[in-house]
Amino acid sequence: MAASTPDQPSRADGAEEPFPADLGGRQTEPIDVGNRRTEPIDVGNRRTERIDVGNRTTEPIDVGNRPTVRLPTQRSGGVRRGGRAPIVVAAAVATLWAALVSYLPVAVVMGLAQLAEDAATWTGAARVGLAAWLLGHGVPLETGAGSLGLAPMALAALAAWRVSRAGVHVSRAIGARNHGSPRQALTVAVVIGCAYGLIGALAALAVTTDSLAVSPLRAAANLAVFGALAALVGALRTTGALRVVARRLPAPLRHGIRTGVVAALLLLGAGAGAAGLAVATGGGDASSMIQAYRAGVTGQAGITLVSVAYAPNVAVWASAYLLGPGFAVGADTVVRTTEVTVGALPAIPLIAGLPHGPVGGFGAALLTVPVFAGMAAGWLLARRRLRSAARDRTPLSWKGLLGAAAIGGPVAGLVLGAAATVSGGPVGGGRLVEVGPVGWQVAVVATVVVAVGTVVGAAATRVFTGN
Repeated sequence: MAASTPDQPSRADGAEEPFPADLGGRQTEPIDVGNRRTEPIDVGNRRTERIDVGNRTTEPIDVGNRPTVRLPTQRSGGVRRGGRAPIVVAAAVATLWAALVSYLPVAVVMGLAQLAEDAATWTGAARVGLAAWLLGHGVPLETGAGSLGLAPMALAALAAWRVSRAGVHVSRAIGARNHGSPRQALTVAVVIGCAYGLIGALAALAVTTDSLAVSPLRAAANLAVFGALAALVGALRTTGALRVVARRLPAPLRHGIRTGVVAALLLLGAGAGAAGLAVATGGGDASSMIQAYRAGVTGQAGITLVSVAYAPNVAVWASAYLLGPGFAVGADTVVRTTEVTVGALPAIPLIAGLPHGPVGGFGAALLTVPVFAGMAAGWLLARRRLRSAARDRTPLSWKGLLGAAAIGGPVAGLVLGAAATVSGGPVGGGRLVEVGPVGWQVAVVATVVVAVGTVVGAAATRVFTGN
């Protein structure tokens, strides 16, 4: 026997009870959902039900001639987003914060270094730190002893990172994230560059005294270009425009640019290793130079941190030394693998690792480092292109592979030449008016050496893999 439904009563004769109500010619009945009962409602001549789910009651809707109900939608607990921020306001806030974050460590370091002087004050340390911050952006400082233009590249890297993050934040604030628009990325970079240039001009006016002069126009120009380029990097990645631009480039050019940058970074890393080894070997002389300042523990710590700020400069000089052109530590001086000609030098800890003469014996193996760096970059290029060809099931073209490898040479030359140019500068007047490598010489030699290395490395990898 079929069991009777508990919610539907039956009469003694077995006939079912009629629906409880007749509304407009249609019969409705209550529907039980869980422990809650609904009330029938009538809309026109169609039967609909109001169903209660949880603590929310749905409203009836009619679709055609069928009874339907409106299902509840989950309420959002988030906060409704406001409008997009004006680009000028967003750029002003983000750029000011980037400048402040990159300036504070410099002020602390310069304050520690100034403890070597009895007349050191907090205001003096803040002003000197601001001058050093401008110097880190390549703004020359005119002092009584001459022009100081040797920019600490560690500070420049810190400032570039913070301004790049400003480009990221401004791109998000204006709603340009992942839009793939190069125009929006360029707009963000230009606005941040203008704001950064204004900060540079104000900083130059603030540090100018009787004994120190900084050109506001030069500061504004340097920081505007610096800020625009650094912000462009962050904006391109955030907006997704970098992928759009990369896809528009021919494949050999795209892979050649990557290969050249990799080769330049490998060579800079080799230079950093060689410089670190040289300074460690001459660690006794460096320690004696620091102790000669008689600045106490705190002052010596400040001097050491200042030397660390110039460590990337020394790494670039060591890369130029490995390539062959070498570098200068004053007028009419040269330091290269085949010749070392220097005169009297100031007691600076970083010069403790200078070679005493031309390399010989096993030292000649240093000349092969740039070639091996290029070969390593060519090997990485070939491995990447072979994996891509295997994935696409297409043969790898010799023309495309060797073309990309050859392009890597000029790209590496441009990167290393630019690094050599910004790593040098005058340190006052007199003999130290010329310090650092010559940019164009480094660029030419790096182009030839890296191009040979990348082509050999890529071709050897293709041959030995059998593809």
